[in-house]
Amino acid sequence: MLWRRALRAGGRASCRALRVSARAPSAMPAWVIDRYGCNEALRFTRDMELPAIRFPNEVVIKVHAASLNPIDLSMRSGYGSTALNMKRDPLKLKSEETEFPLTLGRDVSGVVMECGLSVSYFKPGDEVVWAAIPPWKQGTLSEFVVASGNEVSFKPKSLSHTEAASLPYVGLTAWSAVHQVGGLNQSNCSGKRVLILGASGGVGTFAVQLVKAWGAHVTAVCSHDASTLMKKLGADDVIDYKSGNLEEQLKALPLFDFILDNVGGSTEKWALNLLKKWSGATYVTLVTPFLINMDKLGVADGMLQTGVTIGSKTVKHLCKGVHYRWAFFMPSGPNLDEIAELVDSGKIQPVIDQVFTFSEVPKAFLKLEGGHARGKTVIDVISRK
Repeated sequence: MLWRRALRAGGRASCRALRVSARAPSAMPAWVIDRYGCNEALRFTRDMELPAIRFPNEVVIKVHAASLNPIDLSMRSGYGSTALNMKRDPLKLKSEETEFPLTLGRDVSGVVMECGLSVSYFKPGDEVVWAAIPPWKQGTLSEFVVASGNEVSFKPKSLSHTEAASLPYVGLTAWSAVHQVGGLNQSNCSGKRVLILGASGGVGTFAVQLVKAWGAHVTAVCSHDASTLMKKLGADDVIDYKSGNLEEQLKALPLFDFILDNVGGSTEKWALNLLKKWSGATYVTLVTPFLINMDKLGVADGMLQTGVTIGSKTVKHLCKGVHYRWAFFMPSGPNLDEIAELVDSGKIQPVIDQVFTFSEVPKAFLKLEGGHARGKTVIDVISRK
C-alpha cells in the first residue's frame, strides 16, 4: 500500500487523455434534476453532456454501479445548495443559470475510460475501480462520471461492482469520523468501549465492522428488527431504542470511550454524559449545522457561525472532561485503498438493503426516503431494464 501512495503522489505521467470511441459522440443517459424539490424533480435524459477532463489529474469512469446516500435526498431538496453550487463550479466555467441539470449519486464502481496527463496510477481499461465523488461535483447516476485521480482506488477484488458501489461514501464518512477525527486506529482501539447511535444505516453498519475489526467492544443502537444484522456484523451489545427510554438503557451500561452519533437531535443533549470523564473519551457527531448555516447565512457568514458553534461546544465539553468533535465525508483514494484491504481480508462486508435497475432510480429514492434502511440502496447502472 505504501508504494501505491508514493506512486499516486509523485509518479510521472504515464497515461494520456484518450477519446473513447465506444461511447456516444456528445451525450449520455443520466438521471438529473432541473430544480430542487421532491421525487418528481427527478428526470431521465439521454442527452446529458458527456463529462470532460478539464484538469490533468482527472479520470473518466464508466459507471457500472452506483448507490444512494441520505445526502442525495438532501441535495435533491436543495440542502447545501449555496455552498455546494459554489464549489461545483469554482472557476465559474458555467453561469449561475446553467447549474442545472444536476446529477445526483456519490458512489461509483466501474471502468476507467480516460485519464488526464498527470495520472500515473490508473490507465484506460482498468476495470476494477471505485470512488466516492464529493457533493460539489456532478454525480454518478449517469453512464460516465469524472473524478480526481486521488479520489479513486482499485476496488476490493472480492466484490462485484454492485457490492463495491455500496461502500465508498459511507466507508469514507465512517473512516473520517472514527479514525481521522476520532483518533481510533488498529493500534489503540483494542478493548475500548464504543457506542454507535444509528447503527443500522450505511455509515453505522460500516462503523460497527471497522471498530470491531480493530478490537473494540461495540454497543449498537438500532431498532429490534435490525438486531440480528448487528450481531452478524460483530456488535457485542445491541440496544433497541424502541423498547424503552434509550438514555436510561445506556446509563445502565459501563461508560464508553468513544461515541459515534449518526442520529443527532436531542441525542446530543445527553449522550456525552455516557463517556468516561478525563480519560480522552470522544464524542463524534455526523449531524452538524454546517450546510444549513451556509444556506441560511451565505458562505462567509455561514462558515463564521459554524466556527463559533463548534468552538464553543468543544470548549464547553472539554471543561467537563470529554472531547466533542464534528466529522464529515472526506474523499480519498488512499483511504479507500486501506478499506479495500479490510474488505478483502474479510473484516468488512457490504450491507445492501436493495438493488434497483437504472430505470428504477425514482423507486430507489422513495425507498431511501422511507427510512429504516438496513444498509445501502444500490443502483445497477449497466442494467437498462
